[in-house]
Amino acid sequence: MTGTGKYRNFDQMRQSIVASGCEIVTVAVRRVQTNAPGHEGLAEAIDWGKIWMLPNTAGCKTAEEAVRVARLGREMAKLLGQEDNNFVKLEVIPDPKYLLPDPIGTLEAAEQLVQEGFAVLPYINADPLLAKRLEEAGCATVMPLGSPIGSGQGIKNTANIQIIIETAQVPVVVDAGIGTPSEAAQAMELGADALLINTAIAQAENPAIMARAMGMATEAGRMAFLAGRIPVKTYASPSSPLTGTITN
Repeated sequence: MTGTGKYRNFDQMRQSIVASGCEIVTVAVRRVQTNAPGHEGLAEAIDWGKIWMLPNTAGCKTAEEAVRVARLGREMAKLLGQEDNNFVKLEVIPDPKYLLPDPIGTLEAAEQLVQEGFAVLPYINADPLLAKRLEEAGCATVMPLGSPIGSGQGIKNTANIQIIIETAQVPVVVDAGIGTPSEAAQAMELGADALLINTAIAQAENPAIMARAMGMATEAGRMAFLAGRIPVKTYASPSSPLTGTITN
């Protein structure tokens, strides 16, 4: 999955979406609704017959705000031809400095939206207990952050993300903080089902090339996870066996 924010222009955004190979793209409902700078005409800039829209509740500080914006997002998706689209990326973020999600508000909003028939994809801290509560509430996925939004710090919560992956019965999407393709591959090697990457692509010197690199790394990381890595050993192990070697 990729995002639509922070691109220099719509052409770079469209090129990057194609290059990444993604099939789902997030749209900040509130910013589209208000024609915020950089979002004027965004809804019309993408061929929604080919890309699945993931409306998100970015900018919402409370559960109540997030529920209201999610409803608007569902109507927006219908207006753009996606009649069956009940997806919402749920963000409840009252913290303007670190942009860390509110766990209590997120759970409250998720419970309400699930009751209203939404497929809820909640953005959360890498908290295994919260992830389980959201799964039990009926969320379609859980989306733990790798590190703060837009920071490019990479995967700083490896142990907790691994616990979430091992215990979740719904898909796990690592969201936020990925800065390089190697970090994308690392997240997939842990066993994540998908990634959501925005800033690392949009703010790269060449977004389309970075988008392609991220897509390739995502696939490589998933293949590595499925292949099964070798055990880590304390001592060296020769690649060529010693048996059958020539001796004097």
